[in-house]
Amino acid sequence: MIRNAFTVGVWTLGSRVLGFARDILIAAMLGAGPAADAFFVALRLPNLFRRLFGEGAFSAAFIPAYTGMLSHEGDEPARRLAEEITAIMVIWLFALMVLGMIFMPYVLDVLAPGFRAEPAKFALAVHLSRITFPYLWLICLCALFAGVLNARGHFAAAAAAPILFNVCIIGVLFVLHDEGERVPEALAYGVALSGIVQFAVLGRALVRAGVPLRLHIPRLTPGARLVLRRLGPGLIGAGVTQLNLTVDTIIASLLPNGTVSVLYYADRVNQLPLGVIGAALGTVLLPRLSRHFRRKETAAARATLNRAVEFALLVTLPGAAALGAIGLPIMQTLFAHGAFSDSDAARSAAALAAYAFGLPAFVMVKLFAPGFFARGDTKTPVKIGFAAVALNLVLNLALMHPLQQVGIALSTSIAAWFNVGMLAFFLHRHADFVPDNQLVGRTLRIIAASAIMAAVLIGLRYAGIMRLPPSVGLAILIAAGIATFAVIGLGLGAFRLDELRALLRRSPPLDPAAQAG
Repeated sequence: MIRNAFTVGVWTLGSRVLGFARDILIAAMLGAGPAADAFFVALRLPNLFRRLFGEGAFSAAFIPAYTGMLSHEGDEPARRLAEEITAIMVIWLFALMVLGMIFMPYVLDVLAPGFRAEPAKFALAVHLSRITFPYLWLICLCALFAGVLNARGHFAAAAAAPILFNVCIIGVLFVLHDEGERVPEALAYGVALSGIVQFAVLGRALVRAGVPLRLHIPRLTPGARLVLRRLGPGLIGAGVTQLNLTVDTIIASLLPNGTVSVLYYADRVNQLPLGVIGAALGTVLLPRLSRHFRRKETAAARATLNRAVEFALLVTLPGAAALGAIGLPIMQTLFAHGAFSDSDAARSAAALAAYAFGLPAFVMVKLFAPGFFARGDTKTPVKIGFAAVALNLVLNLALMHPLQQVGIALSTSIAAWFNVGMLAFFLHRHADFVPDNQLVGRTLRIIAASAIMAAVLIGLRYAGIMRLPPSVGLAILIAAGIATFAVIGLGLGAFRLDELRALLRRSPPLDPAAQAG
């Protein structure tokens, strides 16, 4: 499992690095003003659907059903299920896209109610949102293609496809970088173009894997009904983090200009470990847990979840500590160029520290939610998800004025910890998640090593390391953090090198049916 997650993680890391390059260019050209706010709101809806479908609800609903049919009934019934779902999605997503484009002003009244007070900003956001909205249709179909590939053990193509999103936007920026006021519009067209390119690449990957999907007249077969019944609840259960970030955007639109943008940049930095580890482990974990539950291999399912949580904490706890300790140098070095000021960087760094507090929880939600969906339980995570979204909204309203963007980010982190705590509690109550001694002991050691590493980084900052050229100072801080955690972590027993090497070498066999693709 970890080896497959490593494969997904490497491709995801490539996408995140290109994403940073993209955001650095956007920050330099647009800064954190009204035009940037309008573009990031235009990006929020298609991004929400991409993350819900690509990394959350659709995968949680479709992959267990597809994997079960592939294992028990064979290749052809599984292919028919995928084609039935494709036909249904093509029709209703197209209708959703058309309605969204027509009624976009009213959609933005919900998504960014504060923009109405500035007519020019609101009009730009509506225009850009109509350009980006077709991406929603294409990327949700891409999620279906990726689900088929992942269920059959082909992880690389689906993990690599998001790189094309960044390539398209960076390409458009280089072509139109001298166009000034047209930059936001160019960015929006880059988003739409990336959907077309990803759709073509993943469609080709299905053909090469031997499972091309043909388009038929939509039919609500029993298998399709099962997936659709799970999809609605899964939008809440598996997508709470993204829904909470959308709530953040709504509240941020009511605060001063630039708040939407500084939160976006902070979230982007926080998304590096979240995307690389959380999405990678969640992608690999769901089909594996589905097979264990269908075979009634309870002990194997528990062990798989324990090791996934341990590996996630090994990365996210020191990552969160580092982001909190050196958030300001990170934001200044990466984004404080051109139109993005030092003041913008400081605001983003404060929000980053608040987001980093919830980083381990954001990742573990992606691990615990599949534990419910793999055995067909959609009700429990939905109830918990609604409670988490409600908690985030209440905290946002309470903290938005006294703490500004920090209050918004902190609310999301607290809601994430509530969400993961309740998911773990109910999994434990049903004996699906039972922390073993290794997980408990290693977690305490990882926390201790992370705290020492953070203290070292703060000490180096106060010692004046950032008086060096910013990129050099940040590189030294990152290297010092990695070295400190590695030495202290090994010394305390937070991890063992031989175990990490064994995990990365181990590649669990797929079901024979899955190997047929």
